[in-house]
Amino acid sequence: MGVAALALAGAFLVWANRNFKADWTFTGSSLAAFAQVGEAAWTAENGEIVGRPKSAAGGWLVLDEALQDVQLAAQFRCTDGCRTGVLLRAEKTADGMKGVFVELTGGESAGAYAVKLDSAGREVSREKLLPGGGTVKSLPPVVPAAAGGRGGRGGGVQNRSLPPGSPYKEPNYAYRAGEWNALEIILDTNLLRTWVNDGPEGGVAGGRAEEAAGRLGPVALYVGGTGEVHFKQVEEKDLGKHVLTSEKVGSRFRMQRINDFYYGWSAAGADINHDGVMDVVAGPFVYLGPDYQTSREIYLGQPVNVAKEYTPAMVNFSFDYTGDGWPDVLVTESRPIVMYVNPRGEKRRWDRFVVIPQASSEVDVFKDVDGDGKPDAVYVGGGTMNWASPDPKNPTAPWVVHVVSEPGYGIPAQHGVGVGDINGDGRADIVSPHGWWEQPAKGTAAGPWRYHAAALGRWPRAGASPGGGEMGVYDVNGDGLNDVVTSMEAHGWGLAWYEQKRDAAGAISFVEHVIVDDYSTAAKNAGGVAFSEPHGVTVADIDGDGIPDLVAGKRVYAHNESYNDPDPYGDAVLYWFRTVRDAKAPGGARFVPELIHNRSGVGSTVTAVDLNKDGAVDVITSTNRGTFIFWNTPKKR
Repeated sequence: MGVAALALAGAFLVWANRNFKADWTFTGSSLAAFAQVGEAAWTAENGEIVGRPKSAAGGWLVLDEALQDVQLAAQFRCTDGCRTGVLLRAEKTADGMKGVFVELTGGESAGAYAVKLDSAGREVSREKLLPGGGTVKSLPPVVPAAAGGRGGRGGGVQNRSLPPGSPYKEPNYAYRAGEWNALEIILDTNLLRTWVNDGPEGGVAGGRAEEAAGRLGPVALYVGGTGEVHFKQVEEKDLGKHVLTSEKVGSRFRMQRINDFYYGWSAAGADINHDGVMDVVAGPFVYLGPDYQTSREIYLGQPVNVAKEYTPAMVNFSFDYTGDGWPDVLVTESRPIVMYVNPRGEKRRWDRFVVIPQASSEVDVFKDVDGDGKPDAVYVGGGTMNWASPDPKNPTAPWVVHVVSEPGYGIPAQHGVGVGDINGDGRADIVSPHGWWEQPAKGTAAGPWRYHAAALGRWPRAGASPGGGEMGVYDVNGDGLNDVVTSMEAHGWGLAWYEQKRDAAGAISFVEHVIVDDYSTAAKNAGGVAFSEPHGVTVADIDGDGIPDLVAGKRVYAHNESYNDPDPYGDAVLYWFRTVRDAKAPGGARFVPELIHNRSGVGSTVTAVDLNKDGAVDVITSTNRGTFIFWNTPKKR
């Protein structure tokens, strides 16, 4: 990525609404349908809503639809001396109105409040909301401190410092006086979330909004002080309405659902029972081929509550690490990676061994790093990027860990891991959204590998980390240089490929080519496709043309049922993107999306393997929607 592109990674940009499909967008030239309350004049000018206070107390523009749960997006700009904010659930009372007020300006008074207004729109009382947030849809009742509770919700401070040498720069999320600022507000059940300039949730306002503050009412815009406020691109959505689209399976695939419940975020294929037929491993189960209707437990498994719990089975992988001819199973059980040793046909649960005690990355990749023919584990753990392999003499003991990076790989490095030969020397390098590490000539030499900084992802909304799932490394455009194909934000938006470039001296850089992005760019996205949370990604030759393709989808309820992530109720889509080499396309290639399914999505990973050995790569996904096989159509000969 060039210097200019890197500079943009830390720049502040104002954007159109990208996170939801609005029920209503202001496009009018008149405000006649809305009520004006208080001492302010509101007008529609050049597609903007403009408020000018007549006194310091100011006034309100009350929109026309009463909503309980609402999502609002807008851009706003205040001139000198302006105060502004948004009132939600503006409920009429005998004396005026009440509701949940987000004050966006005013220095120390910026925040979230339960307010009451008189009939003239003047504020008569305000009470700051208790803090609240997290990966929940609704906050539990507050337990008073006198009764043994904390009186509110708190949390520890986590290390979010960038890794050493990272090409990213965290943006300045602060409110900018006199400039356009991006705003998004979600009020659902009793939890208010607010982002200004994509800044930290609660950085301006957020918290606990109980029904006593306001139960049902429209959104109202506020202006006070001495300056005027401008709002544009004002959009809102009724969060009480959920739409489930008709189920679709792509014409290339036949769907087989082999489990109905939420047990794991990953699946793998292997001949577990040694009968010459590939089986499927997902979460705690082995599904036996060729019909996959019979399953056996590897370990005790129970369905997980989709709304409130996380499965401990984040990543599954299978390989014969004990060397007895029977494939074993690796499971990333939240943070440790454990190995379950195949009991070689014995009808019992498998023996469990912790082989990697701490793997903090949400995606672990199993590839042959050292060229010995056995897949190694590549992961972030203990603050470093690592690869690990078993001791052949004692494969169930803790694996031998090889540290690749300098220390400092914490929360901003939890997403995105890849393995592939970047520099063309025949050795596997290790890739992350922050760059790549060049495997030394001796391969297993002690100490960190040479690091090359490169932004192979995108800085997300505050609180998340750049990068996505498994990162693919292959020659996309046929120029002989391996490129990187990846999701840009695991809990945000975007798929992209990064074209490798070489200068006259052979120095490697990358040019970003976005494949699909968010709702605001849908018209420009490949095939008009847009979906959030592309956590599970893999590459495989789906159409049998000899060129790898991209398989990706949406991880629904990635952080439980909550609005912690964008568009949590969007369709659980799964796509494959055909790689087409095209000299007229940017970078010499384009990606053509084709739907696989819209009711399954992806987990932490998605697997592509020829299960029935018919020459066509099949797709397996295990999510909180169940476990699925998508049988591919063999290429006609």
